[in-house]
Amino acid sequence: MIDLQTRLLPALNNTEELLANNIWLAGLAHDMAIPTLISEHCVDKIGATREEIITAAPQARIVQKQSFSVYAAGVLNEDSLQQANQIIISGIEAHICVLQTALDLRAHGYEVFVVADAVSSRKPEDVKLGLARMQAAGCEIVSREMIAFEWLGSANNPLFRDIHKKYIR
Repeated sequence: MIDLQTRLLPALNNTEELLANNIWLAGLAHDMAIPTLISEHCVDKIGATREEIITAAPQARIVQKQSFSVYAAGVLNEDSLQQANQIIISGIEAHICVLQTALDLRAHGYEVFVVADAVSSRKPEDVKLGLARMQAAGCEIVSREMIAFEWLGSANNPLFRDIHKKYIR
């Protein structure tokens, strides 16, 4: 989850929807025990991550960065995320930090999934351009529900009933 910070969120064109979708995704990852990383860019200037995100993902590791790319910040070398070959990205801004993180991850051999309904920018056109560029670079563009059902894999998953009741509407 990239840079969902207090001072930047109000500048976006769909703040409430973006925040709700990321809280949903953070809660789902928590309930399914998916390792989660939250980045904060220049926290002294942009503020900390919105508290609702942290509350939804208490297991998440929060990292600070100065580079636009989370990968360039070197934080994926430190824990279980290093062992992952698939990375799911949400956050802001789609055409800056999300884009540069996705491109770096692809360049280093990761499968990258960008959650289209959980990314944003200040201008809608920048979201479209960012998503198009990421897709052209080999990233998969997905929705929150696609992630939920792919993580579940089957209605036989012991978590299916609870996840369906709590997250699928």
